[in-house]
Amino acid sequence: HLLLERTAPRAQRFAAGTQVDPVLLEVFNNLFMNIAEQMGLQLQNTAYSVNIKERLDFSCALFDAAGNLIANAPHMPVHLGSMGESIRTVIDRNRGAMHPGDVYVLNDPYHGGTHLPDITVITPVYLDGQAAPAFYVGSRGHHADIGGLTPGSMPPFSTRIEEEGVQLDNVKLVDRGRLCEQEVLALLAGGEYPSRNPQQNLADLKAQIAANEKGAQELRKMVAQFGLPVVQAYMQHVQDNAEECVRRAITKLAARVKNGRFTLPLDNGAQVQVAVAIDGARRTARIDFTGTSPQQANNFNAPTAVCMAAVLYVFRILVDDDIPLNAGCLKPIEVIIPEGSMLRPEPPASVVAGNVETSTCITNALIGALGLMGSSQCTLNNFTFGNAEHQYYETVSGGSGAGGEFDDQGQLIGGFDGTSVVQTHMSNSRLTDPEVLEWRFPVRLESYEIRSGSGGAGRWHGGDGGVRRLRFLQPMTASILSNGRVHGAFGMAGGGAGAVGINRVLRTDGRVDELQHIGSAEMQPGDIFEIHTPGGGGFGKGES
Repeated sequence: HLLLERTAPRAQRFAAGTQVDPVLLEVFNNLFMNIAEQMGLQLQNTAYSVNIKERLDFSCALFDAAGNLIANAPHMPVHLGSMGESIRTVIDRNRGAMHPGDVYVLNDPYHGGTHLPDITVITPVYLDGQAAPAFYVGSRGHHADIGGLTPGSMPPFSTRIEEEGVQLDNVKLVDRGRLCEQEVLALLAGGEYPSRNPQQNLADLKAQIAANEKGAQELRKMVAQFGLPVVQAYMQHVQDNAEECVRRAITKLAARVKNGRFTLPLDNGAQVQVAVAIDGARRTARIDFTGTSPQQANNFNAPTAVCMAAVLYVFRILVDDDIPLNAGCLKPIEVIIPEGSMLRPEPPASVVAGNVETSTCITNALIGALGLMGSSQCTLNNFTFGNAEHQYYETVSGGSGAGGEFDDQGQLIGGFDGTSVVQTHMSNSRLTDPEVLEWRFPVRLESYEIRSGSGGAGRWHGGDGGVRRLRFLQPMTASILSNGRVHGAFGMAGGGAGAVGINRVLRTDGRVDELQHIGSAEMQPGDIFEIHTPGGGGFGKGES
């Protein structure tokens, strides 16, 4: 054996420079994305609740010192563009007061959050010898319950934010390395409608702290390998590259779309209206939501951060390049959201459906204005149930829209069918395994099947929805918060609309209780909650 031992430390040399290099740009694209993905794996492995551990209803991201999004792992699209506002809220309200070892938590939709069940944990990342954070890392998880009118914290009939649960606005979760356990538990157990399971909340918050710590460790390793100036330079370069990729996509889009408009009606009588103006010469896009319904008395109001997340998502899917989604994607896009509209609500408006239902409607309205494809189901079919002991939340898959394929001149050269029973657009969560669902909760999954024929007709067919039946074994309150029960997912280019969804309860005595797009029911042992999810819209005239 030959044993070599270093007797003097090796001098650090960094081959990478701060000027952009195409090869290193790709390396850093993947390095930044990998860090966010490692954070997500850490969160999944250490979380307690079924919603985060099994359904993967969370997102992880890293940010530069100014709070600009650098990379967001491909977790939940509705979280993608909205977490940056949370970071900037923490930065602005804690200037000069942050210390190494601090961690912050918030969910307030009016200060960077989306809706109350989505709790964001933010960790400033300090480097040795620096007085200010060099980066920030964040993780956002949908907690199974944060209080509110109904178990699962997705109340169908809330009219003000206090009815949706406990609000956390820039709360210190860890103070210089000390977990503020009692203070956080007191907040969760307080308020008008406190959390039903604060210990579960705390367990998931600890998992989010661990995920952030993993991100901080990996960023420090990157700085040790490449040097801080190089890492900071490439954080800017990846944003510039994302901006250029979106501009190229806009240029391609300009051959087919100059001024697109679309109005998408919601089941509650509101509408999302959008006009898209493409400037091919400047390679920019203008998104104007003027004409969208005013702030609602119901909970379908969507905070501005949610609207921006939907815009960011749509323009990201136009890019073929494999790039991390970051703040650069939005630089070529001007977004106009009218004051007083349901997309710019004022407190204390309720917003719990805005993050899930309205965001999906915004996405499909934008896709309609661009003429890309038929609509996917305009809902996440938010289903919650629970009592004092158990709380559960899930989104239920439906049909995706069929679409067209276009060349660089904007000519239709082909198309594709929609996909049946799939999470679409703003939801990317997984279905809880039936074994886990029945082990953790007193319910039985009776059946889950494709709803044949529910997809829209056309040259290319929309995807079919599904039928999900859940039998209850204990008395519980079950709620559904959905859309697409009055208006089907629209078709495009002559394609037909998908079938509307159905919500109902099958009682043990043979009665059938039909529910509207939102509803709640007291379930008794043996009762079945049945959800028929909408089909996607078709594309093109005629049959394929």
